Amino acid sequence: MNSNNELTQFRTKFKVEEYTIFKNNSWTWSLRPAQPTLGSGIISLNRYALQLSEVTPKEMEGLGTLIQILEETIKKTFNYDIMNYLMLMMVDHHVHYHVIPRYNGKRIFAGLEWIDNGWPAPPVLGDNQYNDIPEIHKKMVLELSKNLHTK
Repeated sequence: MNSNNELTQFRTKFKVEEYTIFKNNSWTWSLRPAQPTLGSGIISLNRYALQLSEVTPKEMEGLGTLIQILEETIKKTFNYDIMNYLMLMMVDHHVHYHVIPRYNGKRIFAGLEWIDNGWPAPPVLGDNQYNDIPEIHKKMVLELSKNLHTK
């Protein structure tokens, strides 16, 4: 397994550069190209690692800081009810989390109605709401970036 190839493929698949909302020395928070719920994202390690055990204590500290910023920003922007973090890595072999804000009720963003079709059960990851409106991702990144809650 070529680590440079794996990392490049991951960052391309999830459009990390295009959809970055916040980045620190160790981690990047980007919008998830498929939106099962409003504001779904990806937290990915900035260097390649196959196993969570390869992440250093300093990088874990950076993850904690990034999660605080992410949760406060998404709460302010979309008022989620609870946050789900999924670390699957079965297809994309790189340390990352899928961040799925959960909503007990509809939300309106960009004039569109967003529904959490899995509430209150696990998220429906196959949902990709409004994937036929490509500019919705850029609007979401802009709105989250505008409300970015850094310390």
